[in-house]
Amino acid sequence: MDLEEQYDKIYQYCYFKLQHKQSAQDITQETFLRFYRQNLNLDNGKELPYLYTIAKNLCVDEFRRKSVVSIEASEIEDMEVKTVYDQSEKWIDGLALKSAIEKLPQEEQELLFLRYVNELSVASICRIVGISRFAVYRRISRSLKQLKEELKEGFFL
Repeated sequence: MDLEEQYDKIYQYCYFKLQHKQSAQDITQETFLRFYRQNLNLDNGKELPYLYTIAKNLCVDEFRRKSVVSIEASEIEDMEVKTVYDQSEKWIDGLALKSAIEKLPQEEQELLFLRYVNELSVASICRIVGISRFAVYRRISRSLKQLKEELKEGFFL
């Protein structure tokens, strides 16, 4: 697997987690730097989950750091008002869908993002989020059912 091809997907994941363009770019860079510094000989198929694990941990660290440090006024002006899926507009095809997705718990949004936006396999998602294959299938299925019901209700209102 060519890891450089995964750069945009890791960036989208970081943006999904942080909602800040510059932070997502920085974290994506740091993710790949740490991955290559490790110089691990991972079995085929384990590189991608390892990349996502690094990115997820760095996003958590960044979120913690940002919550401790007060945001300066200039930073607030630089932040654009965006939804979780701005980087995936081709996947989200309307305001109703965005609204329905935003009503899901963050963990379920993440599963849908990894599966349908970044097109990861269920096995990779299991390794990234640390839950069983059955739990991934169940949560994705439940989320899709909830989205379907939400969209039906919104359509008939």
